[in-house]
Amino acid sequence: MVTYGDGASDVHGPWPLSWSGVWVGALAGIALVLIFGLVGIAIGAHRVGHPFGTWHDVSFLALVWSVFSAFIAFAVGGWVAARVAGARRSETAMLHGSIAWLVAVPILMVLASVGASAYFGTWYGGLAGTPAWATTAAAAVQDPNAALAARNAALAAVTALLLGLVGGVIGGWMGSGEPMTFTYYRTRPVRSGTGGW
Repeated sequence: MVTYGDGASDVHGPWPLSWSGVWVGALAGIALVLIFGLVGIAIGAHRVGHPFGTWHDVSFLALVWSVFSAFIAFAVGGWVAARVAGARRSETAMLHGSIAWLVAVPILMVLASVGASAYFGTWYGGLAGTPAWATTAAAAVQDPNAALAARNAALAAVTALLLGLVGGVIGGWMGSGEPMTFTYYRTRPVRSGTGGW
């Protein structure tokens, strides 16, 4: 039992988890990553088959589109996970959004390893690992920018993944229907039961 400063108390138990909500949210996030990646290729925000060596190679449109798509794709995935799960408390809904992101990451890595990262846009290209052309010693001697390109691809991929995590948590919070303010937690009425469904 937790007692708050105003005298109210709440009983905490394990948070229930809806795997249906998690899987549907993860698949929604992956589908939107694919859609945003293809739209980015269509509007010229992403260059297909050309990894960027330096950040000067990235256009402003590509930067804005990549940040927007990485965040929005998993914000919608988190929202879907919370709505399918029926989570009415923001904490439980954010948990579903973040777990949907956790489920989506290995799927994105598998898809990237089989060559589908070109369809997800430039930023997710680093999920496939270091390109084969950058792994040999002879390639490093011939192209000194290979290590720089691999580093920048990994940095872009981790940025896209972290933006997706933030999007999944915020999307789950939006899916709960509770006001998105930090002071609401102190003033909301305490419901009976466990887990905050």
